[in-house]
Amino acid sequence: MARPLVCLSQSLRWIVCLAALMSACPPVTVAQSSPPAAAAAPTLLGTAACAAIDAAIKQQMREDETVGLAVGIIRDGQIAYVQGYGHADRDQQIPVTSDTMFRWASISKPLTAIATLQLAEQGKLDLDADVREYVPEFPDPGVTITSRQLLCHQGGIVHYKNGPVVGTPRAYDDPFPYRDVVIALDTFNRSPLVNPPGKKYSYTTHGYMLLSAVVQRAGEQPFHEQVSERICRPLGMSTLQPDYQWVQIPQRTRGYRRSGPQVVDSVDEDVSWKLGGGGYISTIEDLCRFALGLIDGKLVSERTEAAMWTVQATSGGESTGYGLGVRVEEQAGRLKVSHDRSQPETRTRMVVYSAQRRDWVVTTKSERVDPGA
Repeated sequence: MARPLVCLSQSLRWIVCLAALMSACPPVTVAQSSPPAAAAAPTLLGTAACAAIDAAIKQQMREDETVGLAVGIIRDGQIAYVQGYGHADRDQQIPVTSDTMFRWASISKPLTAIATLQLAEQGKLDLDADVREYVPEFPDPGVTITSRQLLCHQGGIVHYKNGPVVGTPRAYDDPFPYRDVVIALDTFNRSPLVNPPGKKYSYTTHGYMLLSAVVQRAGEQPFHEQVSERICRPLGMSTLQPDYQWVQIPQRTRGYRRSGPQVVDSVDEDVSWKLGGGGYISTIEDLCRFALGLIDGKLVSERTEAAMWTVQATSGGESTGYGLGVRVEEQAGRLKVSHDRSQPETRTRMVVYSAQRRDWVVTTKSERVDPGA
């Protein structure tokens, strides 16, 4: 994870190298992550282009004083490059490897979107029904909020700082009550809406928490189990799991943040309460497998995928730049689907070019570096 705040020009130079060289790099054997001082083996990378990616990242890490990160690239429907750089734990000098576990942050939201759309395909969830039909204990806001609106951040649900966040304090017998995504709604369920549903786009993690509760009820199975069975299993993702702080997760990385001129440890904040909006963790390879699954047709039908990757408009006809669970835009005549965001200990970025069957994913151990600038 990068230590200092990266200036825009530096980030642009780094990511432009990644994006340009990705298209020039043919499929190769997945490279094993190397210790910080070791160069990636050319025999594993296969081409000078992939070696140049490695060199460009290391150069940028030196300029930015980056602590550690991981990068994955997919080309022609294959994982072509996976590499860890720097340290997972700076104090203990533990390198980032292919086994290092990084927080997904808001890339957890496309997971929730896929789980929602799968239930809609099965006829178990009506995207246009009021969410209270599935989660009646969610307080009635006096208007209808649908799963479709939550998918595209038009439900009017509060985020973190765009309005008062009001929960329902109560005592629980369970020491970790918020692992139940329905109970986790207590953290914000009395918050006033920030706008009428459908009227505007307003990004919200809490909205995706509500959506995960809908999935749990419609699928009649704990939310995390549905993700495991319908997403992890078909894609061969063996490490993706809820980032429960009370569970000893091997290879879990430490995070860093900027404090004045110094780089210090991030706050070790529990994120399990917002599982559907930002509570998952995995290796970089499993993040690649998920990105690949988005273009392989293993998760949803072509029709559902097309709907997912269609920019949604507000009730007033204003384009939002967001589809159903992902950001959607056109770049140089190509459809670009992406998601990113940060949280304590991490910042992540996933970009998919479906027509070219190419993706790239970057996850860092810094809250301030922008991997997608």
